[in-house]
Parts: sequence; structure tokens; C-alpha cells
Amino acid sequence: MKAVVQRVKNAGVTVEGKEISRIGKGYMILLGVMDDDTVEDIDILAKKISTLRVFEDENGKMNLDIKSIDGEILAISQFTLCADVKKGNRPSFIRSKEPETARGYYEIFCEKLIEYGVRDVKKGVFGADMKVDLINDGPVTIVYDTEIWVKR
Repeated sequence: MKAVVQRVKNAGVTVEGKEISRIGKGYMILLGVMDDDTVEDIDILAKKISTLRVFEDENGKMNLDIKSIDGEILAISQFTLCADVKKGNRPSFIRSKEPETARGYYEIFCEKLIEYGVRDVKKGVFGADMKVDLINDGPVTIVYDTEIWVKR
């Protein structure tokens, strides 16, 4: 499972000209579900992100997690994170999880974030053509790949 986590001042997602979700200070997460991902990957990733300390404390040091600042999350499904670009110029998406299972994993991931204490998790629309806007804060961008923690 892959995730790109961006610390944001605010972020929103629009589908077909209608705003679906908007958050204030927190994370905008792009989530890609790989073909060999399991429920274990979801749990590891949600726990890691919910305890990621990239918000500044009173001394200006990145020492606070999203729960400490009462932040929000906007989670967007993004199968293109699963792209294989080893050959040629056109990416292959053969390693992405089939859509119905990936949708379920995305939903479970969002639920797990709340389970791990995140106040509010907003979502995009799985499989839709989404327009995402954000004001990146820092910028701070962290890339996760559960492959480093899960033995296959």
C-alpha cells in the first residue's frame, strides 16, 4: 500500500463541478492499493500516519501528530500510485488491486484512521475524476510504502 501524505493548511476535492469534501489544517492523503496488499497493510499504514509527528510544537520543532493539533484528513484514492514505470513511457497499472477490493480497503483505511484517534476523515469519490486543491504547508510531504514493513 502506498500513500503520499501532505501537510496542508486546507484541501478540498470537487467532482463534476461540485465540492465533495473540504478540510482545514491537517493531511491530504493520496492512497494507492497494490495487488498484494492485505488488511495488515491497512492497519500498519493507518497507525503510522495517525502518529506521524510533522506539526510544530511551541518551539517550532516538528513534534506533534495530527491528533495533538485536532487536525483533519482528506483521503483520496489514487490507483496511479501503483504505476510500474520500469519499461517504456506508458505506465502499467497491473500491480494495482482490482477496483472493488481496493474500494473496500480504502474505506477500511479511513475507518482505521478514526479508530486510531483522528478526529475527522473526509473522502473523495472512489474511481471518480476528481479535482483536488490544496495549500501545502511547509511544504511537508511524506511518502509511505508498506512494503518496507510487511514480508511478502
